[in-house]
Amino acid sequence: MCSWSRHKAKLPSHIFDYCLWIVIRYSRPMLTAAGAFTIIIMIVGVLGNMLTIGALLRHSKLRTVAAAFIASLCISDLLFCFLVLPFSASQFFHGTWIHGAVLCTMVPTLRYGSVGVSLLSIAAISINRYILIAWPHLYQSIYTKWKVVLYIGIIWFISYGSQVPILLGKWGTYGMDEKLGTCSIKRDAQGRSAKIALFVLGFALPCIVIIVCYARIFWVVRTSHRKLQQHNTGNKYKRSEMKITKMVLVIFICFIVCYLPITLVKIFDEDVNHAPLHVLGYLLIYLSSCVNPVVYVTMNRQYRLAYLDTLRCRYNSNLDSQQTQPPPSKNASVSYLKNMGSKTLLRDIRKMEAYDLD
Repeated sequence: MCSWSRHKAKLPSHIFDYCLWIVIRYSRPMLTAAGAFTIIIMIVGVLGNMLTIGALLRHSKLRTVAAAFIASLCISDLLFCFLVLPFSASQFFHGTWIHGAVLCTMVPTLRYGSVGVSLLSIAAISINRYILIAWPHLYQSIYTKWKVVLYIGIIWFISYGSQVPILLGKWGTYGMDEKLGTCSIKRDAQGRSAKIALFVLGFALPCIVIIVCYARIFWVVRTSHRKLQQHNTGNKYKRSEMKITKMVLVIFICFIVCYLPITLVKIFDEDVNHAPLHVLGYLLIYLSSCVNPVVYVTMNRQYRLAYLDTLRCRYNSNLDSQQTQPPPSKNASVSYLKNMGSKTLLRDIRKMEAYDLD
């Protein structure tokens, strides 16, 4: 291990050279501050994600299809905080990896898997929002309870199953990257690495899907905006759905803000000439594991009430009773939809408003 006060004679030359390399590029105050910040992120992330999962389990009104994917996202972030961040903090404090080869394989596997689950879950919610708003008549046939479970299972299988060739040493290998000073994917004996493939599968493609879905969503909303403004029920219904849609968009933007810097730094600074940028990039990645609960609280009133009730150990108490606005008149809804000749749409909206995963 790299000990800052240890003399060269007490270390093998190759280890001392590596420690000296770390010291030159990563100053001790910077690493200590990064370690302390990582611990803070870990604590906030564990508490925030556990609170979100508890709120989703305790309050049936929150158990929608989108919430199922949000729960998957929270579980992934919780595992990241529990199983990855403690070792990341240790690495900052000690200046290098001290936990052996086995954990040097397991930790990056969890890190890459968490990124995949997070972004694929956001992509799945984006597709869900698009279908709900643009193709409501198809919604219930696509999002049955067991199909949603299947979709979530596929997300986790892709995120972790795609790393099996690396674990077997068939497409790169996990180990200590001397340039980066961290455990990551290295090239195997044949010079192969799965980094680009994982980037495309777990980052680039989901980002494209999310961007396309949101472009289509806002196009649909824009083209129907005038009609919706003239009818109270339709407008309130769309407004309610758009709140969740906008919340997911903010989560995606936060994800990009947290992950894009380290991606760019690794591309343009392979030799680690600007060490503080690498440290900042990793801290932003860690920050992404605790930022989502903050988004839920600030952007969704039902989540705020559910969090409060969960902290007070109460079930479903305020989600229905504390609604400040009365529900729109059903007679107005029926009259409007009949005038529009849309009995099928009325039936779809009623089903979707009542639809959850109980």
